[in-house]
Amino acid sequence: MHQHHNGLKTAALFGVLWAVLLGLGALMASSMRSAAPIWIMALIGVATTAYGYWNSDKIAIRSMQAYPVTEAEAPQLHQIVRELSATAQQPMPRIYLSPTMAPNAFATGRNPQNAAVCCTEGILRLLDARELRGVLGHELMHVYNRDILTSSVAAAVAGVITSVAQMFLLFGGGDRRNANPIAAIAMALLAPFAASLIQMAISRTREFDADEDGSKLTGDPLALASALRKIEHGVQLAPLPQDQRLVNASHLMIANPFRGGGVAKMFSTHPPMSERIGRLERMAGRPLA
Repeated sequence: MHQHHNGLKTAALFGVLWAVLLGLGALMASSMRSAAPIWIMALIGVATTAYGYWNSDKIAIRSMQAYPVTEAEAPQLHQIVRELSATAQQPMPRIYLSPTMAPNAFATGRNPQNAAVCCTEGILRLLDARELRGVLGHELMHVYNRDILTSSVAAAVAGVITSVAQMFLLFGGGDRRNANPIAAIAMALLAPFAASLIQMAISRTREFDADEDGSKLTGDPLALASALRKIEHGVQLAPLPQDQRLVNASHLMIANPFRGGGVAKMFSTHPPMSERIGRLERMAGRPLA
């Protein structure tokens, strides 16, 4: 639904991610004098990807302790989502609310027919109706562009790479007579780092796309820009705890839900908020007042 070339960029990044996974398998194969690890790594990657694809909605919703809300309980939220879904000619997703004051939102599900949108109580209190519409347009475009599948696959493969590298360092590589130990250790240490960088690049690419496409859906890029300003400030006041379940789901959210800066901010799965806001303002042809 967009005219940019980030689809090709995402495909290329996935190719590199799988190359890292298979390269780690090849290292283990060389050390163990067997090709079995390569096939094992590929099968683990496929299995993990499939699990993430089919259960992404349940995992994310559970991590935020979210519950379904009816139209009587959240009329404005239902009205906005219904209008945007109708504009996009897509089915109405399930709607959930997370009982936390941390301002955030995410959409999840393997396709538009099995999608769910979740807002926190904090974001409903923080944003006005126009800004909330901008946020929900962004989130729905993640579903329509199949970004939930993309991010789930990237997270799954990156997780497998990290686990295998840790196992390699912990248990060694078997028969190392023909292996270069320095190269082996370097690969095992650098592979998870490379996987994290690639996952981050994929996630940032999809966030820029959702900002642009969501703003085209709502016809109001400045509303999303205003919402992102408020959310950034709100997260600093009420961040989510860095529980592992929340960390695993954080790439789905419209903004990094954790307080942090410096190195942690550099390696965030979300682009810098100032850059996102700047792009949206350029879409509108003028800066936000």
